Amino acid sequence: MLNLKPYKNLLKQHELSLTAVRLAVLETLEIHPHSDADKIFNIVKNKIATTSKQAIYKNLNALAERGIIREIKPKGRSSLYETRTGDNHHHLVCRQCGAVRDTDCFDHAPCLEPMCNHGFKVDEAEVIFWGLCPPCQKNLIKTERKEK
Repeated sequence: MLNLKPYKNLLKQHELSLTAVRLAVLETLEIHPHSDADKIFNIVKNKIATTSKQAIYKNLNALAERGIIREIKPKGRSSLYETRTGDNHHHLVCRQCGAVRDTDCFDHAPCLEPMCNHGFKVDEAEVIFWGLCPPCQKNLIKTERKEK
């Protein structure tokens, strides 16, 4: 069983009520980071049969607006959500299978400095690196060998 006490405290700090659905969403994201709303809905629905997709979206939006969860928007894909917030990490996304992995800043946040900040005090950069994950690279090599 996952310790949800830190999330209960966060919800109270952000003046969000402690609901079963909200806690189930947070628990799901803790166990399955980088999940989309459909996956979260299916997992929560197995625990709380009366939940609706609308309730999931409403909770995801409320949690993301308050910084309790982070929404990741890979181009051409559904939004993904995670509980890892506040550390300015980035993401690696596989073009083939869609796998997502976290990658930490190499030195300090933000990881990238704009050439001209136009007077902004930059404290975060959101970057998604695209490529092929190791299993998809192996599959590509196998496919190329078969084609020769």
